[in-house]
Amino acid sequence: MENVVVLIVGVGPAGLATAACLSQFSIPYVIVERESCNASLWHNRAYDRLKLHLAKEFCELPHMSYPLDAPTYIPKTLFVKYLDDYVERFNIQPKYLTSVESSTFDNDEKCWSIVAHDMAKSTIVRFTSKFLVVASGENSAENIPMIPGLQSFPGDVIHSSSYKSGKNYSGMNALVVGSGNSGMEIAYDLAAHGANTSVVIRSPIHVMTKELIRLGMTLARRLPLNLVDKLLVMAANLIFGDLSRYGIRRPKMGPMIVKSKTGRSAVIDVGTVGLIKKGIIKVQGSISKMMGDIVEFQCSKKISFDVIVFATGYKSTANIWLKNGESMLNGNGLPIKEYPNHWKGENGLYCAGLGRRGLAGIAADAKNIANDIKSVIGDMSD
Repeated sequence: MENVVVLIVGVGPAGLATAACLSQFSIPYVIVERESCNASLWHNRAYDRLKLHLAKEFCELPHMSYPLDAPTYIPKTLFVKYLDDYVERFNIQPKYLTSVESSTFDNDEKCWSIVAHDMAKSTIVRFTSKFLVVASGENSAENIPMIPGLQSFPGDVIHSSSYKSGKNYSGMNALVVGSGNSGMEIAYDLAAHGANTSVVIRSPIHVMTKELIRLGMTLARRLPLNLVDKLLVMAANLIFGDLSRYGIRRPKMGPMIVKSKTGRSAVIDVGTVGLIKKGIIKVQGSISKMMGDIVEFQCSKKISFDVIVFATGYKSTANIWLKNGESMLNGNGLPIKEYPNHWKGENGLYCAGLGRRGLAGIAADAKNIANDIKSVIGDMSD
């Protein structure tokens, strides 16, 4: 049994940022991670051409800037190096291959009781902690929708987290399901490598350039969001024209308001829209069912494919192991309270990086959590 002040679950950017903020106050913590490295999503499950979609000033973790010569939009390899340097700078020493099986609040002892599995040694480890930080991420389990007949598909079926590059799919018929940033960029990558590419776009989406989003985020510090949105939508219409005839509709709410209300980001175009306009990438509607390699869409169109990439996002898995977390998380393992009050539950329970606000949201969560723990500890010692 190990007694700790703070236990942090997850060594992605959120866990690392929280650890760094706690160490600034000399608050002792233990940080555990089920994978064998920090930020496994970035190290192992990100496609090759990925860059951070937001300018670097919105993507820093607390207390450490990017190198001065870093480009505005940080590529995956540089971000991974930044995280490795961050671990070193703050002397963060995670317990890797440690998977939390359960955590319950002990009302008598007024502390969290945590059971974890040390996968390297095949032993059970137990912790008690005064404070528990859920930093296991919104992206800890792949989300693949149930489609009738999917199991009969003979070709490759992959989730975007396993996608690296389109070079193996040249000349094949490829279908990307999902039209967020990953789906649209993977569609572009497949087409650029010579695959006959289709993308399923079901819901309305905002398509922007990365410069427009940077402008929007900068203006949003000074101007009301609905005004910023008007400017962004006007500019996007000038740049892209009317995309509805290509199967891309805009939501009624503007991009910054959609982000603040739902956490859904605008699509930052990397060239996909140009290929859709040229007919190189085809837009499809919802899938109704599959039979072998034939995909039938709701408009009754039938097309055969060799590979399907599901860019349909992820789910939080915190609910599976966190008992007594109902003060903070809902049935989907995401915060009950609206941003920016989402990060704190009851009995010393916190979450970092579940507010769907990217790296800037992670940095804010980490600072809030460390400040709160510091003040609680201060009150206890008064």
